[in-house]
Amino acid sequence: MSEQNSSQPFTLASTSAAEAGSAPANRVMRIAPLDVRHQRFKQAFRGFDKTEVVAFLTEAADDYEHALRELDRLRQDLSRTEALLADHRLREANLRNTLETAQRLSDQLREAAQTEAKMIVREAQGRSDLLLQKAQARLEAVEREIVDLRLRRRGVEGSVEASIQALHHALEFIREQDRQPEGEVHLHRPRQADGTQG
Repeated sequence: MSEQNSSQPFTLASTSAAEAGSAPANRVMRIAPLDVRHQRFKQAFRGFDKTEVVAFLTEAADDYEHALRELDRLRQDLSRTEALLADHRLREANLRNTLETAQRLSDQLREAAQTEAKMIVREAQGRSDLLLQKAQARLEAVEREIVDLRLRRRGVEGSVEASIQALHHALEFIREQDRQPEGEVHLHRPRQADGTQG
């Protein structure tokens, strides 16, 4: 068999793990499974068994096609994961906005309650003990509302923080998966009979 015709397809198809890891994800394949299936070699004296060569090329094409399908599936999975991550980021932004709104509302209510409490206390100083007691009861009710709003705010903060941590862990998991080396592709050639030359 001619070395020039037989070595080229094997050289293109045999990619080491290091080359596969450094190659970009959107690399264009130069040989399709159909090319492998239809590859024919020149016949030479004492060459390879034609049936074995065709069987090997068929098996290689099947494996290659399977690898391409798996790559396509992984790309689709990655696309879905990226969409899910974008959705989580949007939810995180919404939660942050909600928390900021709750904080502003809490501050406004606190300021309004403090202003109202001061007015009640000033009015109560010029009135009888009964009015003073009513003003004191009102002040305590406002303070309870403030405490309740603070507790609610802490609950919202805890929920947002938990969501952020969950998103962080999910992102770390995805990055860890991306750092995993891709599987090595091994090319097996049929054994040569003793005393034959390729």
